[in-house]
Amino acid sequence: MSTPLGIRRTRTTRAALPPRGLRTAGAVLVGAAAVVALTGCSALEYREEQCMSDHYPVLAVNNTGADCVPDGEQPPAGYARYPEGKVPRYVGDEWDVYWSTHTLDEHGEIIDAPGTP
Repeated sequence: MSTPLGIRRTRTTRAALPPRGLRTAGAVLVGAAAVVALTGCSALEYREEQCMSDHYPVLAVNNTGADCVPDGEQPPAGYARYPEGKVPRYVGDEWDVYWSTHTLDEHGEIIDAPGTP
C-alpha cells in the first residue's frame, strides 16, 4: 500500500492484543473477582464495631439499651460497664446477641432482660 511521499505502512494483524500471558492473567483476575463477589468471601467480611476507637460500650441497667462513652469518662446515670470478658465488640457478635436478652440489675447482677421469655 502506498501513501503520499512514498511512506510505507506496515500491516499488523495483532496490533491491539496484549501478549498471551497478560490475557491469561487478566482472565484469571476477572474470574477471581467474580468468585469473591458471588460468594461473599468471608475474608473480606465487614464487621461494624460497637463504638468508635476512642469510646467504650456501656449497658443500660434493667434494660437492653446500650451506648458508647468516651474513654476516661464514667458511664452516665442508668448505665454500667459490661462485666469483664463479656463486652460486645462488634454488632452481632456473641456478646451483642447475649446482651439483647440479658442485662444488669442495680446491684450489677446479670438478669434476664425485662420482656424476654
